[in-house]
Amino acid sequence: MDWLSPLIGVYSKFISPILDIAILAFLIYKGYQLLAKTQAVQLIKGAGFLALIYGFAYIFNLTTLIWILKFLTPGLFIAIALIFQPELRKIIIKLGLTEIFSPSNKPRTGQLEAVVTAAEILSELRRGMLIVFPRRSNINRIIEGGTRINGEISSTLIVTVFQFDGPLHDAAMVIRNGKIAAAGCVLPLSEQQEIRKSFGTRHRAALGMSEESDAVILIVSEETGAISIAFDSQIYYDLSSNEILQKLRSLLDSSIMGESKTKKEEVAEVIEDTEEAPEAATESDGGSSEGTALER
Repeated sequence: MDWLSPLIGVYSKFISPILDIAILAFLIYKGYQLLAKTQAVQLIKGAGFLALIYGFAYIFNLTTLIWILKFLTPGLFIAIALIFQPELRKIIIKLGLTEIFSPSNKPRTGQLEAVVTAAEILSELRRGMLIVFPRRSNINRIIEGGTRINGEISSTLIVTVFQFDGPLHDAAMVIRNGKIAAAGCVLPLSEQQEIRKSFGTRHRAALGMSEESDAVILIVSEETGAISIAFDSQIYYDLSSNEILQKLRSLLDSSIMGESKTKKEEVAEVIEDTEEAPEAATESDGGSSEGTALER
């Protein structure tokens, strides 16, 4: 076993410290990424400022300031836990929902184009839309609260769900594993105070979902027809169809090469087909699912 001694020596002197620092750096980076997606990033700035003051007091031997900081530190930790309780709760929820070994949720090229085509159609018709694309977060609770569909992705089916005031119109649709998993899903509302007052419940629900998971949410405003996208606790309002398609491809990591533009002929054809549908469909059940009325 003498031949192991040199290897152990090399590991202890070189490999172990590098591995230790690399893992620690990775954890700090991932932790910062998680905090940066919430308002808890302010917590990092405050902690850094206190550490700077403590270092200044230690270097210049300011004993009174050091004593005060040591006395206040336990209370500060409790105060931080109380003040940032909503942000800490969201971080813990995100950690709990993340699936490390999850199956691929990536829609294919044509499926993304079908979704964007449906968004264009509904935008022109001034009908709202809310579609959730989960990534690694487990959102089974959201899906189970809606109506299971498990259907193929097509612009016609999406427009049919959202165009008329049926029971599935006001809530969200979830697209997972290349299929329309469910519709009529109720999303959590955002608790952000600085959100634009012009945003209705549909945009607040999209933002709330992006705060509690890593999902990407596509929104069409019923009032303005603006197409927007929400992810990582941010909402990007009134983007063009090409911008939406590019963002979806990038965020969902689809293996798509080049850009493809939506065919206007297909949009016009589907609009014509939907406008010829019987008006009686608009009166079916006439309400929102689970009493959740989204933006009108």
